[in-house]
Amino acid sequence: MTSPLVVLVLFLCSSLPSSSAIRSFPIQEIINNGGDLITDTSRFSEAPEYRNGPECSVSYLNTTSSCEPSHVHIAMTLDKHYLRGSMAAILSVLKHASCPENVFFHFIATTNSVDSMPSQLSELVRSTFPSLYFKLYLFNSHLLKNRISSSIREALENPLNYARNYLGDILEICVDRVIYLDSDLLVVDDIAKLWRVSLSKNRIIGAPEYCKANFTGYFTNRFWSDPNLARVFLTRKPCYFNTGVMVMDLKGFRERKCRERIERWMEVQKEKRIYELGSLPPFLLEFGGNVEPIEHRWNQHGLGGDNVMGSCRSLHPGPVSLLHWSGRGKPWSRLDAKNACPIDHLWAPYDLYLHSTTTTIDSESL
Repeated sequence: MTSPLVVLVLFLCSSLPSSSAIRSFPIQEIINNGGDLITDTSRFSEAPEYRNGPECSVSYLNTTSSCEPSHVHIAMTLDKHYLRGSMAAILSVLKHASCPENVFFHFIATTNSVDSMPSQLSELVRSTFPSLYFKLYLFNSHLLKNRISSSIREALENPLNYARNYLGDILEICVDRVIYLDSDLLVVDDIAKLWRVSLSKNRIIGAPEYCKANFTGYFTNRFWSDPNLARVFLTRKPCYFNTGVMVMDLKGFRERKCRERIERWMEVQKEKRIYELGSLPPFLLEFGGNVEPIEHRWNQHGLGGDNVMGSCRSLHPGPVSLLHWSGRGKPWSRLDAKNACPIDHLWAPYDLYLHSTTTTIDSESL
């Protein structure tokens, strides 16, 4: 009988056009065949445990199943360059959740997004969060062959940036709604509030919109000068939204074949160069002007600054439920370099990374 590991290798090396073929194998089905357990750059302290209170509704008996109605579903990617940020983000969600045991994480990785084997990445998450409910999936990055265009920053060309396009195919069909979160953020409010946001009829994405941003700047002159392309916005009034925080109706995403339409825009980009910013513009083309507006408090973005090295940003005016270090600067890098921005010190208490001189983490500071 073919081992799961062999099946995995065959899966990753094949060209898979159908949606059923795109769906990745849960990491629990992969055999650990040895190797270094955790790389030296991936040492994390065990996080404090957060439990449900008596007011939390729990309908599930099988805690390994992701098909339970009590779950709040969160999808994130795991990449070796952002793993430290991912761990902090997970901790922030659990700390501030009213019912932390109802939160189910769906992690997406590729074979080249971590240094160790996928099963070892799963063990790393489990050792850091022993009670976490999650599944880890391998994203077949070969699906993006000849579809990713060069961008203004090399980091934007990472195949995992495009995994959100395929969530409807990667996650189980029973998961019909998910919150997608980037790895460079902190949630400082109850995630259930974001989960309960209603999406109007015909709206598949909910996200904070920023209508004062220069929307035309996200596309090239070639796009706007081509009437056959620019007409996509004739009946819509699009605003910029950041794809790092989204509530997604996966049922509608699948039914309307949004993944296929996004892929078509990526193919147009390869032919005509209609944008410069990686995975964001195809989402703007598909959903811009038809997004359920969510309060800005749920994405205080841009805290990583812009492309000017060393630039610092402050919080936008108003309440804050989520801090997002989108942009070039990441708080862990700036803190390590002792060149932190003031806002980075809000991230530091959630950092579970064990430096060589660190032996414990003060849970009281969390």
